[in-house]
Parts: sequence; C-alpha cells; structure tokens
Amino acid sequence: MACNSSSCQSNCYKIEDEQPQLLLHPTNSTINKHQNLCIKCKVNQPISSDSVGGADDVRFCPDCFRNNLYGKFRLAVTSHAMITPSDNVLVAFSGGPASRVVLQFVHEMQHRSQKNFDASKDRSLPVFGVGVAFIDESAVYHVPSEKVNNAVREMKLDVSTLAPPTKQLHIVPIENMYNSDSTDGKYKLIELLNDVNDATGKEDLLCHLRMFALQKVAFENGYNRLVLGTCTSRIACHVLAATLKGQGYSLSADIQYVDARWQIPVVLPLRDCTAQELNLFCRLNGLKTVQLIDNPLSSINGLVSSFVTLLQEENPSRECTIVRTAGKLSPFHFNRIPEINDCNVPLATRRRQKRYNIKPTEAISSESFCPLCNSPLDNSELLSLSSVRSHQSSSSSFPTACCSSCRFQILPKDPSLVEHFYSCLPQQLITRAKQGESGNSSLLRDQIQDCLLSDSEDET
Repeated sequence: MACNSSSCQSNCYKIEDEQPQLLLHPTNSTINKHQNLCIKCKVNQPISSDSVGGADDVRFCPDCFRNNLYGKFRLAVTSHAMITPSDNVLVAFSGGPASRVVLQFVHEMQHRSQKNFDASKDRSLPVFGVGVAFIDESAVYHVPSEKVNNAVREMKLDVSTLAPPTKQLHIVPIENMYNSDSTDGKYKLIELLNDVNDATGKEDLLCHLRMFALQKVAFENGYNRLVLGTCTSRIACHVLAATLKGQGYSLSADIQYVDARWQIPVVLPLRDCTAQELNLFCRLNGLKTVQLIDNPLSSINGLVSSFVTLLQEENPSRECTIVRTAGKLSPFHFNRIPEINDCNVPLATRRRQKRYNIKPTEAISSESFCPLCNSPLDNSELLSLSSVRSHQSSSSSFPTACCSSCRFQILPKDPSLVEHFYSCLPQQLITRAKQGESGNSSLLRDQIQDCLLSDSEDET
C-alpha cells in the first residue's frame, strides 16, 4: 500500500521534505571545501600563505597565478602595440625581480611567435628580435669587483639558458656615456656627481644618466623599443616622490604604458603588476635575482619607498589606488607608439593600436624638454626665461634650460660651480641642451609672431 504523510511510519516524507533544504543551506564543511580551492579553476589548491609570506595572491593556485600575471603583461603589450613582429626590442635588465620577470615574459612571447612562424606555411610574419642590456654602475657605488663579476656571471647564465632565438647581452659601464677611455669617463662621472650636494638630486641624476645610457645602447645596436620592468609599486612611489619634488606638470608623462619622447620609445608592459606579485612569481618559478645596490633611505625617493611599503602593509590595494588616481591626469602627445604604416605589421595590430592610442584632443602638447631629465617644460616658463638666455653663454644659460626640479635638486647652488658641472656632462646631454635652446627659440618666435615687426615695418 502506498504511503501517505498521515500513515507513514518511516519518516520518508520528512527526509524528502528536508533534502532540498540541505542543498539550499550547505554545511560548513562544504563551504570550507570550496574556500580552500583556487578561485579561478576551482580545482587545485591555492598557494600556501605560509610559503609566500602572507601574499594576497594565495587565492590562486600556482598555474592560475602564472597565467593571470602573464595575462596582464600580454594585455598591456597587445593593447598598446608595444611589440610588433617587425620590432627589435631591448630589455633593460638589472637583475631584480621586475626585470627578471619582464625578460621571462618577453622571451615566452618571442618563443611562441617562433613556434607559430615555424608552423606556418607561408611564414609571412617575422619574429621580433630581443636583446638584453645591463648598465654597470659599480664605478659610482664602489661595489666589490668580485660581487659584480658574480652578478654578471649569473646574468649571462640566465640569458644563455633561455630557449632560441638567441638573445645578445650588452654589459655596459655607465661611464661609457662619455666618448673617451673608461678611466677618463669614470673620472668625469665622479666629478659630475660630486658637484651635486643633495642626496635626492644625486640619485635622480644617476637615474637620468642610466636612461641615456640605455638609449645609447639601443640606438647603436639597432633596437627600436626599450622595455623596462617598471611595475605598479615603482610607479606609486614615483607619483608621490615627483609630487614632493615639484614635478607635477611632467608627472603624467612618466606613468603611461608608452613614452615616445625618447629617440627609442620606452614601454612599460608590467605597469599593472605589483612588486609583491613579481617576487612571488620569481619564487614559484625558481628565477634567480641579483641585487647589487641597496637604495639609500636618506633621499626623498628612499623615504617615499619606505612610506608606501608601510601603506601597502596596512592595505594591499594602496599602490594600485595611487596609480589609478594618478592615471586620471591627461597624458602627453608622445605617450603612444607612432602610427604604424608598415605592411609587414598585421592589420589586427594596427587596428588595435588605433583603438587604444590616445587621441590628440586628449593629450597635452609639449615641444620643449629638460636636458637633464627630459621632462616636458611648460611653455609659459620658457617665455619668462627667453630674455635671460639671449644674453648668456651656453654654460651660463644651461640652468635656465632645465626644469625647476632639476635646478633645485641637481644643479649646484653656487653659480661658479655651474660651469664645472656643465663641463663634466656627457656630450650627449650638452648637445641636447643646445638643440633645446634652438628649438625653444623657434617655439617662442612662433608664439609671439603676431607681435613682431617685419623687415619693411622696421625700416619705416
């Protein structure tokens, strides 16, 4: 006889009624089981927080974490057309986690392109070339030669163990900025830095010289892109430090994905990755890192870095918040890769670049740059300094060609020392200063053209 709710003695009706409630209200063990799985694949165990020092990315399993980080890199590269098949890119390598990761990712991207090229029948798309550059600053920081040699040996091993295509490693002392023998160049460099009394100014000047050295290596060896490992954490520190140093006008130029004001455009494919993520990636993948120089904490840059680290400990999203807020500043017209008209570049790449490139109406135009830091200058400041430049020599007018931050932090306060500082500069910077003065004169003439008298009017 069929059971009914009134005559059933086995409680089967109760079991059937309670079963849906068990599905709607899972037990604590079921919840904990799902919480202990990777939030992306829902299959593997997440990274142990004990093994990574409490990192925030423990919610991912190792494979998903690698794919997520590489996905950020790949999106930045493709969205802003940083690397195309016809390019020859130079990766700036310091041995730290950021530069090690960007080298690994660029290598993986090149390796995949090589596999696609080998598998294609027509082989229409070439594979971009990759080089690596290390700027040796041991002459400035007095690092023991044994430590430098060990670091260089590790770098050569890291580059040589990467799968083909082969990547050339350029090891360049920073004193090679001077077109003279190494001893004379080293002497001039030390003399130049000794003229700077401010610790922040000395650190900034060395950073500017490093960029000029990388540009020289890239230009002389036929590279058309310079890839830096600058990450979110580094940019967050730069935002605060630049604000403190009065570099607000030029700040937006330094924090974009692309910076084409240089002769060789600079790209930042790790802009959306934090230092914590990069350190974790190196640890999980067994990538060796080298730290030759400890940044001094006495400078503004060092103090800001310590401050941001404390903020990050309190709230892991602080660095991203700083960068996202600064990203609302209007970019400059050079914060994009020049339009590509090469028929060898895939149509999809050209369309993507056209889509993501900033529009001229959204960009700030600047034709004048500081000869020391290459920061864009405000044209109103040039107008106020035009009369000063016309009555001074090159060495005397050099301070007026620099931005206000460089004049305050780097240039000697004593006017008698300015000429010595000028004489110790690499010829590349002196040439830039002279070209800048010439360009600024033309720019000023265009701005006041309506106020100038013509030759015929002057005669009457």
